[in-house]
Amino acid sequence: MQFLKALFWFLILGVIAAFAVTNWHPVEIQLWSGLVADVNLPFLILVAFLIGLLPMMLLYHAARWRGRQRIAMLERTLADLRAVQAAPSPPTVEPAPAVDVEPTPSAVQP
Repeated sequence: MQFLKALFWFLILGVIAAFAVTNWHPVEIQLWSGLVADVNLPFLILVAFLIGLLPMMLLYHAARWRGRQRIAMLERTLADLRAVQAAPSPPTVEPAPAVDVEPTPSAVQP
């Protein structure tokens, strides 16, 4: 499988190199106030590709980071809830029943 992956990337790079070699001619770009920029076509295509790729890559990484943070928070919450359920409850002490003690006659003073 690794061989097929490497072969695929070499083919893609070969196509890109062939495109760059066969289309290596300057393209005029009209800028503001009469300025003209001469840029080679493969460079212009690369810049346009990166302008479209980079914002989407930033959005993807931000969403992935946010998802990982949410998963970590949910896992911590779940661990806390499991710890609360697993902790033994403190023993309850029942109060002793109230006993009516009548005073003895010797304890009573006249």
